[in-house]
Amino acid sequence: MWVAIVAKTRAVVKFFCSSLQSYSNKVNYSTITTFNTESTMVNMDFTKPLVINTREQNWQQSPASGVWRKPLEREAKESGHTTSIVKYAAGAAFSTHNHPYGEEILVLEGVFSDEQGHYPAGTYIRNPPGSSHAPFSENGCVLLVKLNQFHPQDLTSIRVNTNDTPWLHGQGNLMVMPLHQHTHEHVALVKWPANEVFKPHQHFGGEEIFVISGTFEDEKGTYPTGTWMRSPHLSAHHPRVSEPTIIWVKTGHLPPNH
Repeated sequence: MWVAIVAKTRAVVKFFCSSLQSYSNKVNYSTITTFNTESTMVNMDFTKPLVINTREQNWQQSPASGVWRKPLEREAKESGHTTSIVKYAAGAAFSTHNHPYGEEILVLEGVFSDEQGHYPAGTYIRNPPGSSHAPFSENGCVLLVKLNQFHPQDLTSIRVNTNDTPWLHGQGNLMVMPLHQHTHEHVALVKWPANEVFKPHQHFGGEEIFVISGTFEDEKGTYPTGTWMRSPHLSAHHPRVSEPTIIWVKTGHLPPNH
């Protein structure tokens, strides 16, 4: 299926490299957002920018033995809209379960598995609404997981091993690897060479970033490997890097108001 996605990459690259140029309505990233990990709802105000260095968070035990997590945003304690960093200990497993509103995964470390296959670090996975699986990890893994955030008509199952998927030329010296597109939502990896500066731009429908390697920067701060950022609809920034950096980026998916 990922071959079909790659076939659409030119259009997606054009989207990422022609972001809107108006950049009013600046937002403040000067502090790392913190929250009460015991509360039910976490970081669900989509009008506010978030910057979380996930490497500074403590792991919390999940209901499944050997599975730990760091909540980034959460609608309810064990249900609803959720984004987390999830760690499987070696041999940890979940029983078969459904994803009525979809599941999105980026494998950050180790090898993640289910009955359909084994997915090494760098694999991007989309399990659409109505899908089910029984995930496990033989030797342990770390994941970025997003639950219950699919458009109801976004029904494409995706497995992309980004380690052997070609990069495409973006604007300037950027390289882009499109991963998914549905209506206004676009997902990609973006590779930045050292000292690259991108144009100031605005985020229609918001932007979400996870720094996979290197250090991402803009006029508001610097964001090392492991940083997760969520920028609201119509927020803006002027991004750059000083060292080679790879980021996972999602745009166009956040509500105008919440």
